[in-house]
Amino acid sequence: RQLILDRDRKTLTDYAVTCIDAIHRNVTALDLPMITISLVQGDALGGGFEHALSGNVLIAERQAKFGLPEVLFNLFPGMGAYSLIARKVGAAMAERMIFSGKVYTAEELHEIGLVDVLCEEGQGEEAVEHFIAQNRRRHNARCAIYKAARRFHPVTHEELRDIALLWVDTALTLQEADLKKMSRLAKAQDRRNAAIDSDRPAISPAV
Repeated sequence: RQLILDRDRKTLTDYAVTCIDAIHRNVTALDLPMITISLVQGDALGGGFEHALSGNVLIAERQAKFGLPEVLFNLFPGMGAYSLIARKVGAAMAERMIFSGKVYTAEELHEIGLVDVLCEEGQGEEAVEHFIAQNRRRHNARCAIYKAARRFHPVTHEELRDIALLWVDTALTLQEADLKKMSRLAKAQDRRNAAIDSDRPAISPAV
């Protein structure tokens, strides 16, 4: 918000490119014979959702929530959402999710194919370990299939960068009313995070 107010295109661009660099590395698995896994145990909104989508496999606990709220303040998710959702479940679904600004449950996304593995609350790490163990003997085949998918429909760094730069251009056109909505959403998220943190048990320091 402050960068938009300051009309600081350079820093906004640096931020956007840093984001898509991380997304692209995950999407391509660093061009290594490995499988990237995203685990979501809480809320994955905006960029958090985009990064979760960049893994080969998305595992989510049932209470997890997902959303792309940017449209609510007249912006769009510019760090890979359209590219990643469209490739997995189609462009029409990508647009529906982006335009709605809706928060989705893990179960809803599992039903449409964006969440690959759905598990119960508190069982996320166990689900990741189970997935790895279950697929250890098929690792080469899975790696080859994901590589074939990237060859068939590659998510290029150029594509991600072009969309990220469009995001920068769009962000710099936001008006004061849009920025006020952005601030309200950010404050609501801060309150929610504070409430979640207060419910967590205190951890005693190691002796």
